Amino acid sequence: MHLTLTEVEDVANRALLQAGASVLQAAAVARSIRAAEAEGTRGIGLGYLPWYCRHLGVGKIIGQAIPKCTQPRPGTIAVDAGGGFAHPAYEAGEAGLVTAARAQGIAAMGISGAYACGVLGYFCDRLARQGLVSIGVTNASRTMAPWGGKTPFFGTNPIAFGAPRQDAAPLVIDASSSATAYVNLANAAAEGRAIPPHWALDDTGQPTTDAAAGLRGSIAPAGGHKGSALALMVEVLSAGLTGANWSFQAASLGDDDGGPPRLGQTFIAIDPAAMAPGFDERLTTMLAAMCAQDGVRLPGERRHQNAARHATAGVTLTAAEVQTLTGLGAWPKGA
Repeated sequence: MHLTLTEVEDVANRALLQAGASVLQAAAVARSIRAAEAEGTRGIGLGYLPWYCRHLGVGKIIGQAIPKCTQPRPGTIAVDAGGGFAHPAYEAGEAGLVTAARAQGIAAMGISGAYACGVLGYFCDRLARQGLVSIGVTNASRTMAPWGGKTPFFGTNPIAFGAPRQDAAPLVIDASSSATAYVNLANAAAEGRAIPPHWALDDTGQPTTDAAAGLRGSIAPAGGHKGSALALMVEVLSAGLTGANWSFQAASLGDDDGGPPRLGQTFIAIDPAAMAPGFDERLTTMLAAMCAQDGVRLPGERRHQNAARHATAGVTLTAAEVQTLTGLGAWPKGA
């Protein structure tokens, strides 16, 4: 079965509304799912839609939440997501963040009380397409032990970066502090697949290829102590600055009914024209020199290529994926 990207967005929106999300909440998340599918990241696109719907059903996501946005100082935007999705909270503050960054050269937006935000690079891409360089961070419910430990304390805690490019799609970097995403470990466990030994630790703190053992233990930090230190930095920036729950305090992102995790996200936006002239040209020169080496490609370039292809060709779903979407009440009648 093939779907256009518009149909992807419609299916996602319909499923979220059916699960109890408001029009405001559903529309913002559906746009992010469309972007994820365009880039070829099914795991956090339509593949994550059943998780969103289940979590709306058990109250992990407040489907009727209305984000509250304030501007405490000229360079700071604060958004309380109210236990809802991070996406509508981000959209509530984006215009203010962009305006403040252009006026002052730099500005920051902090989101508190939110559900996990999916692809963090999605937000930095949006800012880059408005001419801004940005850094984004978010914490997540605890799934990763700190270096030297064996009990989960941090989330996967990613960091993303975006920069506008001259006559090209933005440069977007999106990297987790952990060796893999929680959803990858959960999917492997559900399918009974073995995992790489660097992905997870069992409950004794030893590397494991058993995804189920990894879920009982901990996701491993990326790069050992470096990934753990990065997770700590992200934790301070995303939860410490915003007043959101620390990862170790947040309700899980599993299927229990522990209530909203109330996580945090922070975005720092910079107008490159405020720092030095000729940013576009200088970035183009540097990236061209880097990619002149054989075997080198830009981070995120494959996703941009996927997006260009899927914009015209749409995306393909398996029969099982169609069945799942139908069960969510998302599939159009007669399709």
